[in-house]
Amino acid sequence: MSHAFACACVSNKGRMLKISVVESHTQRRVIVKGKLIAPWVAELRTACERAKTDLEERELIIDLKNVTAITREGEDALLELMKQRAKFRCGVFTKHVLRILTRKRRGPVQNAD
Repeated sequence: MSHAFACACVSNKGRMLKISVVESHTQRRVIVKGKLIAPWVAELRTACERAKTDLEERELIIDLKNVTAITREGEDALLELMKQRAKFRCGVFTKHVLRILTRKRRGPVQNAD
Protein backbone atom coordinates (compact mmCIF):
# COMPACT_ATOMS: atom_id res chain seq x y z
CA MET A 1 0.00 0.00 0.00
CA SER A 2 1.32 3.45 -0.85
CA HIS A 3 0.63 6.81 0.70
CA ALA A 4 1.57 10.44 0.10
CA PHE A 5 3.69 12.12 2.73
CA ALA A 6 4.29 15.56 1.27
CA CYS A 7 2.84 17.93 -1.27
CA ALA A 8 3.86 21.36 -2.51
CA CYS A 9 1.66 23.43 -4.78
CA VAL A 10 2.73 26.74 -6.19
CA SER A 11 0.82 28.99 -8.53
CA ASN A 12 1.43 32.28 -10.28
CA LYS A 13 -1.12 33.73 -12.72
CA GLY A 14 -2.39 30.35 -13.91
CA ARG A 15 1.05 28.78 -14.11
CA MET A 16 1.06 25.96 -11.60
CA LEU A 17 3.33 23.21 -10.36
CA LYS A 18 2.29 20.45 -7.97
CA ILE A 19 4.79 18.10 -6.36
CA SER A 20 3.64 15.08 -4.37
CA VAL A 21 5.73 12.36 -2.79
CA VAL A 22 4.19 8.88 -2.66
CA GLU A 23 5.76 5.97 -0.83
CA SER A 24 5.41 2.23 -1.07
CA HIS A 25 7.49 -0.60 0.37
CA THR A 26 9.73 -0.68 -2.70
CA GLN A 27 9.88 2.91 -3.94
CA ARG A 28 9.40 6.59 -3.25
CA ARG A 29 7.97 8.59 -6.15
CA VAL A 30 8.26 12.34 -6.57
CA ILE A 31 5.26 13.15 -8.76
CA VAL A 32 5.53 16.43 -10.68
CA LYS A 33 2.47 17.95 -12.36
CA GLY A 34 2.23 21.16 -14.35
CA LYS A 35 4.86 23.55 -15.61
CA LEU A 36 8.48 23.13 -14.59
CA ILE A 37 9.42 26.77 -15.03
CA ALA A 38 11.92 29.15 -13.43
CA PRO A 39 9.97 30.18 -10.33
CA TRP A 40 9.44 26.56 -9.24
CA VAL A 41 12.59 24.73 -10.22
CA ALA A 42 13.88 25.29 -6.69
CA GLU A 43 10.76 23.52 -5.38
CA LEU A 44 11.61 20.44 -7.45
CA ARG A 45 15.22 20.46 -6.25
CA THR A 46 14.10 20.75 -2.63
CA ALA A 47 11.50 17.99 -2.99
CA CYS A 48 14.04 15.64 -4.59
CA GLU A 49 16.66 16.32 -1.92
CA ARG A 50 14.11 15.61 0.82
CA ALA A 51 12.91 12.49 -0.96
CA LYS A 52 16.46 11.10 -1.12
CA THR A 53 16.74 10.99 2.67
CA ASP A 54 15.95 7.79 4.54
CA LEU A 55 15.11 5.74 1.45
CA GLU A 56 15.81 2.54 3.38
CA GLU A 57 16.62 0.53 0.22
CA ARG A 58 13.62 1.89 -1.69
CA GLU A 59 14.04 3.16 -5.22
CA LEU A 60 13.62 6.89 -5.92
CA ILE A 61 11.54 7.65 -9.02
CA ILE A 62 10.93 11.12 -10.46
CA ASP A 63 7.51 10.94 -12.18
CA LEU A 64 7.28 13.53 -14.96
CA LYS A 65 4.30 12.07 -16.85
CA ASN A 66 2.12 15.10 -16.09
CA VAL A 67 4.64 17.86 -16.80
CA THR A 68 3.27 20.15 -19.49
CA ALA A 69 6.15 22.61 -20.02
CA ILE A 70 9.84 22.78 -19.17
CA THR A 71 12.00 25.91 -19.35
CA ARG A 72 15.77 26.02 -19.63
CA GLU A 73 16.00 26.22 -15.83
CA GLY A 74 13.83 23.11 -15.58
CA GLU A 75 16.04 21.30 -18.09
CA ASP A 76 19.09 22.21 -16.00
CA ALA A 77 17.44 20.74 -12.89
CA LEU A 78 16.56 17.53 -14.74
CA LEU A 79 20.10 17.31 -16.09
CA GLU A 80 21.43 17.56 -12.51
CA LEU A 81 19.07 14.75 -11.45
CA MET A 82 20.25 12.65 -14.40
CA LYS A 83 23.85 13.15 -13.32
CA GLN A 84 22.83 11.89 -9.87
CA ARG A 85 21.47 8.74 -11.59
CA ALA A 86 17.84 9.50 -10.81
CA LYS A 87 15.25 7.23 -12.40
CA PHE A 88 12.38 8.81 -14.30
CA ARG A 89 8.85 7.88 -15.28
CA CYS A 90 7.85 9.90 -18.32
CA GLY A 91 5.14 10.70 -20.80
CA VAL A 92 5.86 11.33 -24.48
CA PHE A 93 6.80 15.00 -24.01
CA THR A 94 9.14 14.48 -21.08
CA LYS A 95 10.70 11.37 -22.63
CA HIS A 96 11.65 13.50 -25.65
CA VAL A 97 13.14 16.20 -23.40
CA LEU A 98 15.13 13.61 -21.42
CA ARG A 99 16.49 12.11 -24.65
CA ILE A 100 17.78 15.52 -25.70
CA LEU A 101 19.32 16.06 -22.26
CA THR A 102 20.88 12.60 -22.40
CA ARG A 103 22.64 13.52 -25.62
CA LYS A 104 23.94 16.66 -23.91
CA ARG A 105 25.36 14.71 -20.99
CA ARG A 106 26.36 11.68 -23.11
CA GLY A 107 25.21 9.01 -20.73
CA PRO A 108 22.30 6.58 -20.28
CA VAL A 109 18.98 7.57 -18.75
CA GLN A 110 17.66 5.17 -16.16
CA ASN A 111 13.98 4.84 -16.98
CA ALA A 112 11.64 3.34 -14.40
CA ASP A 113 8.98 2.33 -16.94
